[in-house]
Amino acid sequence: MSSGEILAILVAAIGAGAINAVVGSGSLITFPTLLAFGFPPVVANVSNNVGLVPGNVSSVFGYREELAGQRGRLVRLGIASCAGALAGACALLALPPGVFEVVVPALIIIACVLVVVQPMLSAWVAARGKDRAEHGGPLLFGGVFLAGVYGGYFGAAQGVLVIGLLGVLLTENLQRINAGKNVLVTIVNGSAAVVFVIFAHVAWIAVAMVAAGSTAGGLAGARVGRRLPPLALRIIIVVIGVIAAVKLIFF
Repeated sequence: MSSGEILAILVAAIGAGAINAVVGSGSLITFPTLLAFGFPPVVANVSNNVGLVPGNVSSVFGYREELAGQRGRLVRLGIASCAGALAGACALLALPPGVFEVVVPALIIIACVLVVVQPMLSAWVAARGKDRAEHGGPLLFGGVFLAGVYGGYFGAAQGVLVIGLLGVLLTENLQRINAGKNVLVTIVNGSAAVVFVIFAHVAWIAVAMVAAGSTAGGLAGARVGRRLPPLALRIIIVVIGVIAAVKLIFF
């Protein structure tokens, strides 16, 4: 790789790390960048996933204050995320490319709609029962599992899906939901990365650049994201989600 290509990947990874901290879908920056420099699609996807894990961890660190009191819930949901991620990663390596491409844009659009109507639906869920509102019940567990499958397979905009699920089925403010999302996405990417490192071909130079850039971007994105009012954060989530869906459909 030339120095220019390395610099481009590093810059893309900084942007991806920042977007992942605030919303998710940073892979829509780094994955196409790796493709543009000649990496085969599966290698680009695998290397991108492995490289983004340190950035996910830095995002969790940046949102550590908003994670207070969420340990029990996130341990439970983390099990679903891990199981789903392992299933999705195995599917990526075993199934023909493009199996999920038909449904991915629809899932992202649904998630954007969930984010928009989240305040009304959260109030409705809370009215149905305190326990359901605090922990999400089996519906949230199953939804997080499926989001983990998607994240392990491809991962772009999985944060939008997770925010939509948590926002509808939990009575928490959006910043705490975003903090929880960062933890679950980290579990998904980390679990899938273990599978990829053992069983797939990984481009380690690309991984190093994505890891360095996404770590810096994750810390910066967390600092900005934690200061955004809920409405601004919600608008950003929807805009990035729609862009992600359009890219997946037309490009």
